[in-house]
Amino acid sequence: MTEVWFYHLTRQPLERVLPALLEKTLQRGWRAVVQSGSEERIAFLDDLLWTYADSSFLAHGTARDGDAEMMPVFLTVDAANPNGAQARFMVDGADVAAIGADSTYERVLILFDGNDDDQLAAARANWKRLKDAGLAVSYWQQAETGGWDKKA
Repeated sequence: MTEVWFYHLTRQPLERVLPALLEKTLQRGWRAVVQSGSEERIAFLDDLLWTYADSSFLAHGTARDGDAEMMPVFLTVDAANPNGAQARFMVDGADVAAIGADSTYERVLILFDGNDDDQLAAARANWKRLKDAGLAVSYWQQAETGGWDKKA
């Protein structure tokens, strides 16, 4: 069964959190799809993953790069899983409507900015919908130390 983890960003922005979570996903031997709500954000994330640290980068691609099945991380705005990912990251208002009890992912991670009222309201609505659909949901909040505390 797919686990759905909600990540409530309160102390660090997506730009700092996403690369770290993707690194952990790849360390598990999983592939990842990152779905955003807009092509503009995909372009931003594409640049970010090449430059987020001086000493490293995350190999990834988008539809314009081709060879999606070869990419350990794939950035998209749609619900496809072109690289056979085990983890799906939903960011920047990505539509979670396609996630249901029949999901083939090991884990879906929904990252939302707790300082944005719209994202907070959407996360609450998504929590209820996914829980009612019978998915295993959990809620993680950023700790003062930079890690994550499981709250529910």
